[in-house]
Amino acid sequence: MLKILITDGMEKTSLEELKKMNFHVVEQHYNKEDLMKEIKKFHVLVVRSATKVTRDIIDEATKTNNLKLIVRGGVGLDNIDVEYARLKGITVRNTPNASNTSVAELVIGHILNMARFLHNSNITMRQGEWNKKKYQGVEIEGKTLGIIGFGRIGREVAKKANALGMKIKFYDVVGPIMNNQEYRYCDLDKLLSTSDFISLHVPYNKGERALIGKEEIQKMKDGTYLINCARGGVVDEEALIAALDSGKLAGAAMDVFMEEPTPNNILCNHDKVSVTPHIGASTKEAQRKIGEEINNIILEFWKGRGLNDRIETV
Repeated sequence: MLKILITDGMEKTSLEELKKMNFHVVEQHYNKEDLMKEIKKFHVLVVRSATKVTRDIIDEATKTNNLKLIVRGGVGLDNIDVEYARLKGITVRNTPNASNTSVAELVIGHILNMARFLHNSNITMRQGEWNKKKYQGVEIEGKTLGIIGFGRIGREVAKKANALGMKIKFYDVVGPIMNNQEYRYCDLDKLLSTSDFISLHVPYNKGERALIGKEEIQKMKDGTYLINCARGGVVDEEALIAALDSGKLAGAAMDVFMEEPTPNNILCNHDKVSVTPHIGASTKEAQRKIGEEINNIILEFWKGRGLNDRIETV
């Protein structure tokens, strides 16, 4: 019997469907020490972001050679040592199709939030302040949105922003898109220097230099707004705070952070920052889709359809 361990929870309906398939399913979060003991019993491990699948956990799993599949419910794989798992013969999969709409809608929400001081107004009105004159915002119609990383989520953001009257530019490491007539491709430097809003949709590997640091921010127009709903580490948080303090950037929106939960109180409490606690995929619809994708991956594995080690990062 296939034994499946789900450590960080799973959408209820999908979990019940998985249990009906007559697999041995355990839904239990373990601390690292206990997980190292328990992991040897299971063939499939399903995690979200809370469980860190490190080398020592993988080494423990290989002592029985049971673990053959790790599924990340979500897109990011920062919490899994993917290359080491592959080296040990363990397939790693994620669920890249489930959260496109949810993340894109959050980006649009953050853009409107910053443009119209919604986050500030919510706080100050509760404190008895009436800052009508202070909160003079900007219209997003006619403004240029530069999208860095034009995968599924980036394209969904472009579609929604375009519907709101924004002009779209994009940059992607793979270059221009064939047969694309709708959105304009440009190099990274030009995107940075000509966009009013910049939204990031790229992966991040631990130890890499931040894609957006002091040098990149200096290339931006004065008064640009920056949105990161991609990965913590893509933006240099110290450089971001300095740019907000100096007025170089008009605002920033952050859903992801270098450390989570983030200890960066300066960033979280900055007057020019709209913050959310990594909720890009936190909608009922996205969670249902993630659960369905997880179940499909497990079924594909169980039925032996030549499960490929496919990972999509954006």
